[in-house]
Amino acid sequence: MKTSSIVDRLLKNMGNMHELGRQRAFELGNPFYAQFAEDQGYWRKELQTGEKYLVSLEVITDENDMPIEVRDTIIKRLN
Repeated sequence: MKTSSIVDRLLKNMGNMHELGRQRAFELGNPFYAQFAEDQGYWRKELQTGEKYLVSLEVITDENDMPIEVRDTIIKRLN
């Protein structure tokens, strides 16, 4: 009997990574951002309420180049 490693099991289920990130962002009270090819370089922002927007993102960093803030500008509402 062959057993699979945790890495093998995680790689097999890579399709759910998007949903896990979305769930975690909402648990922390944050919006979820994702980028899709059809959005021409913009990002999708989803709120816990289900509202979705197409946005441009600016990541603000500190003096050590560590992200400290995400600023988004709404391009259009998607739903």
